Amino acid sequence: MKKLPLLVLLCAGIINLPLKAQYYYYDNKYYEADMVMEFGITGGIMNSFTDLGGKKGKGRSFIKDLRWKPARAAYGGYVMTTYKNALGIRLELTIGKVVGYDSILKNVASSTGGRYERNLSFESKISEFHLGAELYPMNLRYHDPDEEPSRLSPYGTVGVGYFSFDPQARLNGQWYALQPLHTEGQGFKEYKGRKPYKLHQLNYTLGMGLKFELSPMLNLRMELLHRILTTDYLDDVSTTYIDPTLFSTYLTPSQAAVAEKLYNRKGELNPNDDTAVGDQRGDPKDKDAYFTIMIKFGVMFGRPPRK
Repeated sequence: MKKLPLLVLLCAGIINLPLKAQYYYYDNKYYEADMVMEFGITGGIMNSFTDLGGKKGKGRSFIKDLRWKPARAAYGGYVMTTYKNALGIRLELTIGKVVGYDSILKNVASSTGGRYERNLSFESKISEFHLGAELYPMNLRYHDPDEEPSRLSPYGTVGVGYFSFDPQARLNGQWYALQPLHTEGQGFKEYKGRKPYKLHQLNYTLGMGLKFELSPMLNLRMELLHRILTTDYLDDVSTTYIDPTLFSTYLTPSQAAVAEKLYNRKGELNPNDDTAVGDQRGDPKDKDAYFTIMIKFGVMFGRPPRK
C-alpha cells in the first residue's frame, strides 16, 4: 500500500511532462497545442498570363509578359489545420476575375508583331476550390521550451484546385460567351485535333507567403499563389484562324452571326484586313495561367489558456 502514493505521484508527473515541454505565448497565458484550427477571410488581386495583351515584342512566356493593369479584385475564405506550426492543410474558396485585351499594346504597336492589330479581348469570372499544403521551414527546427517562437514565419505551399471559368467578349455593348461559339473550330470535323474545352477544370498550385501572428488567436498573411493550367483556352485563344463559312454549318444563324464578328476583329482597326485561314491567332506552345496576391486574416482555435 505504501507504493500507491508513489505510483500516483509518478503518473501525475508523466501527465504534466508534455506541458512542461511546451513553450508559452504572451506572458505564459496560452499553451501551444500540437494541432491548431484556423478560419479566415482573404482579399487581394487576381491576374493572368494568356495570349492576349502583354508587353511589347512578339509575346514572351510567364513573368516577362506580365502587365499589372489588367489585375482585378479577388476575395474568398478558408479553413485549415496546422500541426506543430510546421505543416498546414488548407481548404480555400477564391472568387475573382481575369481579363486580357490586345488594345493595351497600342503605345508599342509597332513592336508587337501583329498582336495589337489582332484586336481580341476577353474577361472571365473565376470560382475556385483549392486544397493545399503549407510548409514552414523555420519551424522544423528544435525550439527551446523556454524560448518564445518567432511571430513571423515564411512558408511555401503546393496544392490542387478545381476551378470554373467562362471567357466572354463584348460586341456592340453586349457580352457574349465565347465557348459556345467555337471560335477556333473546336469540335468541327474539319479541325479534328481541336476538342471543345471544358469550363470546369483542375489546376495545380505553387506559392509562397509570410505569416505574422498578431496574437495567440489572430494572424495575418500575405501570399502569392500561382495556378498552373492544363488548358490554353482561358482567353478562348490558342491556335489559328479557321474558315468562317463553317460557323453557319455548325451553329444557329444567330450564333454564327456573332461568331463571325468575334473570331476575327482585325477589321475593326483595318477594314482592308486580309487574314487567311490558318494564320496564327494564338500560341498553343504555352498554356494559360493565373495567380493571386492575397492578404489573409485568420482566427485560430485550439490554444488552451494557462490556468
